[in-house]
Amino acid sequence: MQGELTFLGTGTSMGVPTLGCNCAVCTSPDPRDRRLRPSLLVRWADGEQQRTVVIDTGPDFREQALRHRVARVDAVFYTHGHADHIFGLDDLRPLSFIANRESGPIPLYASPETTEVLERVYNYTFSPHATYPTRARVQLEPLGDRTPVFGVEFIRVSVLHGQQPIAGFRFGRAAYLTDVSAIPESSFASLEGLEHVILSALRHKPHPSHATVEQAVGWARRIGARQTWFTHMAHELGHEETNRTLPAGMELAYDGLTLPVTLA
Repeated sequence: MQGELTFLGTGTSMGVPTLGCNCAVCTSPDPRDRRLRPSLLVRWADGEQQRTVVIDTGPDFREQALRHRVARVDAVFYTHGHADHIFGLDDLRPLSFIANRESGPIPLYASPETTEVLERVYNYTFSPHATYPTRARVQLEPLGDRTPVFGVEFIRVSVLHGQQPIAGFRFGRAAYLTDVSAIPESSFASLEGLEHVILSALRHKPHPSHATVEQAVGWARRIGARQTWFTHMAHELGHEETNRTLPAGMELAYDGLTLPVTLA
């Protein structure tokens, strides 16, 4: 089965340009240096119906969905519960009203830790005592090791974000690993035979909870995908300048980049 993936956002939690900064990347005229908060869109045809899965709904999700004409969402997968990955959940509301007319609440797949955060932050949506009449029609679902969505299997890949275990995902011959500082040895087996691997690469300077470009390049070489794309980039990395230094088969992604992908 063929589909496509689209990078809705490729920036860090602060986005690029970063508020208050006048560096060369934040003031760059290159549109690829403008990065919204990280999120991925996966689409494929299911008969006459187009299916849409989103990985993370950050605070820029409304703008991202408008840019890419997202008219429905069949499921959302959450990597973890930080603000730059969940603070657009409420923007699912109008899409969830459409979904409810067709197939019921939108399933949101999350780990127990992320579920706890979502239930606390969005108490007015998830509390059994919630009375907000136009709350999102969504339903939290446990994130298992393998989750099928209309013929496509999303496989959880465990990674570390500092000391925090979070979720990456493999779907078909592509994998998405954001906010990664370490990949456990056991997870590499889930990353064999990829056409595309997406890895976070914050900057060159070390960070306690994010990979440097050099670390991400090392993982990419070990994984051996046909093409590696880097995401979750800070304003220290200019698009064109950084790409000139990367090995063949590795590039910085950018907001709006769309790729064909084998999903099954």
